[in-house]
Amino acid sequence: MRKLHSIMFAGTGSDVGKSVIAAAFCRIFRQDGYHPAPFKAQNMALNSFVTPDGLEIGRAQVVQAEAAGVAPHTDMNPILLKPQSDHTCQVVLNGKVEGNKDAYYYFKKEGRQVYRRAVCDAYDRLSRQYNPIVMEGAGSISELNLRDTDLVNMPMAMHAGADVILVADIDRGGVFASVYGSIMLQRPEERKHIKGILINKFRGDIRLFQSGVKMIEELCHVPVIGVVPYFKDIHIEEEDSLQLSSKLHSAHAEGKVSVAVVLLRHLSNFTDFDALEHDARIHLFYSNNVKDMAEADIIIVPGTKNTLADLYELRRNGMAEAIVKAHRNGKTVLGICGGYQILGQEIADPDHVEGQVDRLPGLALLPVRTVMNGQKTTRQTSFALSRLQPSALHGYEIHNGSTFATIDEPVTPLCYKADGSTDGCVADAKCMGTYMHGILDNAEFVDFLLKPYAQRIAQSQPQESYADFKERQYNLLADHVRKHVDMKKVYQILTDSSHD
Repeated sequence: MRKLHSIMFAGTGSDVGKSVIAAAFCRIFRQDGYHPAPFKAQNMALNSFVTPDGLEIGRAQVVQAEAAGVAPHTDMNPILLKPQSDHTCQVVLNGKVEGNKDAYYYFKKEGRQVYRRAVCDAYDRLSRQYNPIVMEGAGSISELNLRDTDLVNMPMAMHAGADVILVADIDRGGVFASVYGSIMLQRPEERKHIKGILINKFRGDIRLFQSGVKMIEELCHVPVIGVVPYFKDIHIEEEDSLQLSSKLHSAHAEGKVSVAVVLLRHLSNFTDFDALEHDARIHLFYSNNVKDMAEADIIIVPGTKNTLADLYELRRNGMAEAIVKAHRNGKTVLGICGGYQILGQEIADPDHVEGQVDRLPGLALLPVRTVMNGQKTTRQTSFALSRLQPSALHGYEIHNGSTFATIDEPVTPLCYKADGSTDGCVADAKCMGTYMHGILDNAEFVDFLLKPYAQRIAQSQPQESYADFKERQYNLLADHVRKHVDMKKVYQILTDSSHD
């Protein structure tokens, strides 16, 4: 195949759809016979994933890697920032925790070259293996106050010699000003890299915007490569927990098993529940309402970036009591990662890894206790639900702390790992916990979770595997974008010899 330039999807702002557009192009290039790979120099998100070699990257780049048909690698997201408060974040560099940093000090010019070298080296390694590199910017490309310390937008595009496509969200309004302003605020050498404009999330008859396309091209002297309509019927995993606001928050579901995910303040890895959203037997919703806990059939306490803070909040707002009462009244309760820790007898933090609280009593639904420590566990795992079964299920662990039985006799594990160790705890058929993210992507475990409600869902149709579902969505996304983007123009841009 001919060598293509790298392509960067940069934005006029945050949440304009860069991640999804990048995923679409990863799948399009793959369909067209290329060997693409995603790249985002620096990502800020609570949703993360563990690569096959046990290192941590942002979930968005995993989605893009899946669309590209390649295994995720830390070079695809060399810096991951995981917010811990309004002013601090955990810095994950090349898949490993570097430490917690105050935002002011992280973005200072001093020492910035270390991070710049790291992201450039990661890109260079990828570019030697894949063709093309599908790059994603972050936020807006015109944050002038951050220009000198920017690692992810135009400085990265210039290092890569990438062709930049500016993505604008027309749905939020002000598209002419945002596109024109974003381009005009670039330095002349940066502006040369902007080769196309993509208008995203259009609603209505595209023919009505044809004059608008012409106006933008005349104003900016940059071609509009496409106007992509807003869609609701294609399901791609979201990167940001802001998307939770658009998810269902109603407990009522006629003829389905109602599953409530507790809406924790520091909820992380909410993509754990995407498979349940598309299961015809299940009505999934998110809630921090005490009343909803009594109405749900299954309550899931999810992962969290700050377990002790969220446990304290559950006790303060009455949710802890509501969850315990719901289980007492026959509801199923499942804890995942931090949620597993919360369901135990106690969480101790003697080294103050998460804050200044030494210990808090848990919900005491599981006979285990957790001790926090500074060592983060990150690994992919194969497991089974019985010692007698082959390890055919898959998940991944990302957690601080170790969890132990609180009684002399060993607890009943939930998962039996391929390496002979165990994970999690089962108190009874309707109360269990696990460190295993992705456990709900396994149909066998979902069937196990729904077993007490089998009579209600006996007439349901066979379920499509979540892996097959995701593959179908990537193809639908590629078809949607391909239909509304001038791919001939894109390939002309990516092979223009005057660029080199």
